[in-house]
Amino acid sequence: MHSDDNGGVLTTKQLMLRMVMLLAISVGIGMAGAVFGGFTEKQVVASSVFLAIILGTLFFWTFRLSIAFLGLTVLVFTHSLSIESFVASAELPVILFLVGMMIVVGALRDLGFFTWVVQALISIPKMSGRKFIAATSVASALLACAVDEVTSIIFIATLIFQVCNRLKLNPTPYIIICVLCTNIGSAGTMMGNPVGIFIGTKAGLTFGDFFRWAFPIMLVSLGSCVAVTLVWFRKELNLFDERLQERMDRQLSLVPKVVVPYRRGLALLLFTLAFIASHHALEEGLGLDKNSILLVAPLACAGVVMIMKRERARYYVEHEVDWWTLLFFMLLFAIAGTLEHTEVTKVIADGFVNVCGDKPGILIPSIMATTAIGSAFVDNVIFVAAFSPVITALGETVPAMPLWWALLFGACFGGNITLIGSTANIVALGMLEKQSHAHVGFIQWLKIGALSAFIAMLIAWVMLSVMAPYMHPLAGAH
Repeated sequence: MHSDDNGGVLTTKQLMLRMVMLLAISVGIGMAGAVFGGFTEKQVVASSVFLAIILGTLFFWTFRLSIAFLGLTVLVFTHSLSIESFVASAELPVILFLVGMMIVVGALRDLGFFTWVVQALISIPKMSGRKFIAATSVASALLACAVDEVTSIIFIATLIFQVCNRLKLNPTPYIIICVLCTNIGSAGTMMGNPVGIFIGTKAGLTFGDFFRWAFPIMLVSLGSCVAVTLVWFRKELNLFDERLQERMDRQLSLVPKVVVPYRRGLALLLFTLAFIASHHALEEGLGLDKNSILLVAPLACAGVVMIMKRERARYYVEHEVDWWTLLFFMLLFAIAGTLEHTEVTKVIADGFVNVCGDKPGILIPSIMATTAIGSAFVDNVIFVAAFSPVITALGETVPAMPLWWALLFGACFGGNITLIGSTANIVALGMLEKQSHAHVGFIQWLKIGALSAFIAMLIAWVMLSVMAPYMHPLAGAH
């Protein structure tokens, strides 16, 4: 998703030099589009600004919001983006959906829901290394579906550290396994990853569409990831069994068990999921626009939470909501929308068809592979934001729904390829270094990450190809 270079260790001279290089590369590639692709002046500006954001995210993660601010300024000054177009492209409903979900997740944390999940995992009867890691992997994937990938991995990683500390084991392999499964699980519903809700709104997909088409593919891909990683780390799991048996022989528990009043948290989560899941029926019954209830359901639940826990309401809004990231997303969506307004994405779509043809059997793996490789190194939201208008353009001549799913799975599964491929990876590895002072090498991760991602995407490709003829045409996409 991004590199660890935060810019803080650079001198002012080094920072300015890198910024000039970033600007030169972005403008150079944009001008190349004018020379070889016939880009207009506005298309050159739009593509240069978007490339600057991609490179800025990759090499200047700390400054990504600053670069987005400057890029937006350039677009407005050059008449490439109007204020009206900015508001239309900023995807404010998506931003508000994420705000609501972040507040609900904060309340779930307060209510002890995640602690209850952890306690349930360590209470598995006849515990073994393989049973423990399989249960935690599946739990991390399903939690990612219900809340989001980062929240899921934080709580699952905490459990892994506790268990490994008791057994005096290196937690690295168990963290890697659960992160890989978390990224796969994030493709199962709209809530697992920001790209899910973005794709859902752009394509006009409902929660039911995700549950019908994406969730089964996610489950099969998850099974493959668990199987591959259990074989890959079989020596470490054998050592887990030995240490666990020694501890059980001494009548010692893995971690202290506490009684958690989880029912209110579970009720809140189930109510939120039920509200979101029923949005399509409610919209049709009330005569509302498609996905309107979907986008406000988390806000409604967040509003109830803030009334019920009014003493924590301000804290939820100020501390649980990641305003920095959401503001970046909003600017990113608007700048990506400029690519569509200036018809850069139409040029890209035509080029894609010229290279790959217009057959879904070829377009599906091509889109999935392109998105996966890009998402392995750059924020997957950036890739999806840039590619979604291309899918819209392709959808004018071929069935669009399989292509949207290919985009989703490529973005989510591609995050497994490298250790910087997703936010969940970086958060988990940061916790690993802090808790255990362990470091995961790029090649160490790449071997198992690329293998698990390749198998998962192969499964997704095959299943999408089989399911594609049964997918209904999309209506209401924009």
